[in-house]
Amino acid sequence: MLKLHSAWLVLAARNWQSLVTFYGQLLNQSPQPCISNVYAEFQLPGLRLGIFEPKASDKGEFAGCTSGSMSLCLEVENLENAIAHLTQLGYPPAAEITQASHGREVYARDPEGNRLILHQAIVANP
Repeated sequence: MLKLHSAWLVLAARNWQSLVTFYGQLLNQSPQPCISNVYAEFQLPGLRLGIFEPKASDKGEFAGCTSGSMSLCLEVENLENAIAHLTQLGYPPAAEITQASHGREVYARDPEGNRLILHQAIVANP
């Protein structure tokens, strides 16, 4: 049986500084810990997001990688404000806001092409 202590999402970066800068600006925080051109970690509610630069011996493993089917979904308070923020960073969403049964969402990409879903949940009227 697998007993977990914790889990986090870690992204391999072809351009480490660009990706760390993007997530620092997107999330409005500095990475902690941060080892320049090696590893950076952002603390999110319920998740740690790590970014690493593969070692030279491992770069071949990531050379042909494109974003797979995994997405980083970030639930936001105000979707329009989040879209404006992404657009200001130079990474506007690729399409219009969609309405899902669980709320509204929009899809975007980070500088490495990883898929982002910005989601605003439906709030029930009291």
